[in-house]
Amino acid sequence: MNAYRSHEEMPAIPPEDRIAAYYQPIVALDTRRIFGYEVLGRERTGDGVRSLGPFFSDERVPVEDQVRVDRLLREQAIAKLGETAEPPFLFLNLKPSWIYRHYHSSGELHTLQLLEKYGISPSKVCIEITEEEFRGSMTELNEVIDEYRAQGCRIAIDDVGSGFSSYDRIAQIQPNLLKVDIHMMKKSASHQGYLGVLRSFSTLAEQIGASLLVEGVETRQDLQRAIQIGARYAQGYLFAPAEAEFRPKDDFAQVIGEELEEHKRKLQASERIWLQKGKRLFMSIAETGTRERLEETEEVRRDGALSNEASERYDEAISRWLPDLDEDCLRVYLCRDNGIQLSSNHSRSPEGTWRIEKDFRGSDWSWRPYFIPHLSHAEPRTESKISTKYADLDTHAWIRTVSLPIGRELVLFLDIVDRTI
Repeated sequence: MNAYRSHEEMPAIPPEDRIAAYYQPIVALDTRRIFGYEVLGRERTGDGVRSLGPFFSDERVPVEDQVRVDRLLREQAIAKLGETAEPPFLFLNLKPSWIYRHYHSSGELHTLQLLEKYGISPSKVCIEITEEEFRGSMTELNEVIDEYRAQGCRIAIDDVGSGFSSYDRIAQIQPNLLKVDIHMMKKSASHQGYLGVLRSFSTLAEQIGASLLVEGVETRQDLQRAIQIGARYAQGYLFAPAEAEFRPKDDFAQVIGEELEEHKRKLQASERIWLQKGKRLFMSIAETGTRERLEETEEVRRDGALSNEASERYDEAISRWLPDLDEDCLRVYLCRDNGIQLSSNHSRSPEGTWRIEKDFRGSDWSWRPYFIPHLSHAEPRTESKISTKYADLDTHAWIRTVSLPIGRELVLFLDIVDRTI
């Protein structure tokens, strides 16, 4: 039984001479080198070492004892940094309540005092705000975080997507790094919804000027997943557990390089597949007469106004083409180059049959992110364009949209399932 979780006795306070700071490497995918280390608490025992995580998370342990032990760990880590010729970056975990409570009572920041004591630049430290249920003033907490930032420290938010890291708090704190919760990444391997959420964190980081750090990377497949969602940094047992010493910076360059090359190879293969798919579709609309029938309908429209008669003729032309499309095509529809949909949606049912959804006639899709780039077909309009991968609103499948120019003003759109990476 875990000593810290025993219900028969109060959790034991680890003796100071058995407390040790350990360091888990964080690698940068852009440089392929160790970027820094997260400082983690360990207790040396007769059988080896054990994590102090349960000690810090046990609500029965007085906060004063947790802070005292944490300060010992921080001082060990910062002192070690001062003894290192080329000091790496350190990630120091701090609960919001600890930061808020100490500064509120003393007006001092212990970490900054330690950095000054050992002659370490604050630019070598990242203050990692860990997840907890925080009930203090966010305004005052932000003042403390801003003080760390003003001195040169970076700021990270841990366990993005859980407890403390709501979007509102992320917006207020404006961190330099977002750390993705390991459990979400594991679920993403089997659940497309989680992968979409992870991709959204990458987009969020990009929009606020932060970098994405994926922790808990245990296998090469995990590393591929981290690369796929746009992580800049990775951390986990694939590289190393927390250890007592720092490692050479290039220790993991080979595995990072191999997985980056594999990701590049998959991307290139995927793009070749989609380029060929677009070319085949462009040839198909000409060979089957679909292009000609759509252009003829456009020519007979009066004053450019959308009419039921014209929409029916567009639908008829598209319907004749549907049997030539493979099973990955989910949807086909025709638009003007101003974004207005002229035809119905021709959508594939789960059973594989096609249904016509007339309610979409007249819809304006110019707001969709992929639409405007798809209208910039060079003259003459003789090529297809392909969007990036995104989740379909109706089926939640990962799809791409292929656009095929028709004459001067029409664009035929196809939503197609993307089974590549």
